[in-house]
Amino acid sequence: MTRYIFLFLFVFTTSLVYGQNEKINYGNNPANGGCKRINGINLYYEIYGSGKPLVLLHGSGGSIIGQTDRIEYFKKYFKVIAIDSRAHGKSIDTSNNSLTYVQMAYDVKVLLDSLQIDSAYVWGQSDGGILGLLLAINYPNKLAKLATFGANIFPGNKAVFDEINKMVIDSLKITKDIHTKRLYSLLAYQPHITEKQLSEIKCPVLIMTGDRDAIRLEHSIKIFNNIPNSNLFVMPGATHYGSYQKPDLFNAVLIDFLNSPFSKLSTVDILSGKL
Repeated sequence: MTRYIFLFLFVFTTSLVYGQNEKINYGNNPANGGCKRINGINLYYEIYGSGKPLVLLHGSGGSIIGQTDRIEYFKKYFKVIAIDSRAHGKSIDTSNNSLTYVQMAYDVKVLLDSLQIDSAYVWGQSDGGILGLLLAINYPNKLAKLATFGANIFPGNKAVFDEINKMVIDSLKITKDIHTKRLYSLLAYQPHITEKQLSEIKCPVLIMTGDRDAIRLEHSIKIFNNIPNSNLFVMPGATHYGSYQKPDLFNAVLIDFLNSPFSKLSTVDILSGKL
């Protein structure tokens, strides 16, 4: 069952992008890709475009391949750095040690150091959004702005819908595949980000979610409410994969956030004359 779940997620995300751009083999492009020895593994990344660095972080079971359309769009405006997270894509980790989001976020930080990138925009899907939050918490100087889609700050059915949480737990019980167990253990038992940690994030943050996301809407609102400099975008008619389902809307919202001065002006501010 677990293998079929991963197969579905892979086929779903890649089918939305594969074939739309056949000129560049994103995710396996030696001309723009490279590996760096980072924290005991070879971390794979690809770089496209020029300008302000924009780091793209995929979700669980994903890779740079699933970022094809985003790279195509955003490389026209930014220096896009797409990364295969530890134990994903071409970032092979043969240790079979338990994965942690904290370690994976540190991998990204060390990679950016090695590329001599002091400050970047970061966007993360799902697990990638968790990594983005941890980067903002633990390495605040590395992020100029952060955007997440479908991120959560703790595991379990208070953050994730019951059916999805049960699917993860049940899959862990029956799988004998070590790679699947490592990835699903992340979903089942992590992360552990506190509201206090969120309140200490300094950079502007855009919390994005689908109105039919895997993450409960109230959980996304909790994240939004606890980050002082944050905006919230709820994509209508969208699931956890809203960035794939409605790419034009997603791109428009994200690029506006990245390019515009950050604002948290409220209706109360306007009506009370605090302009």
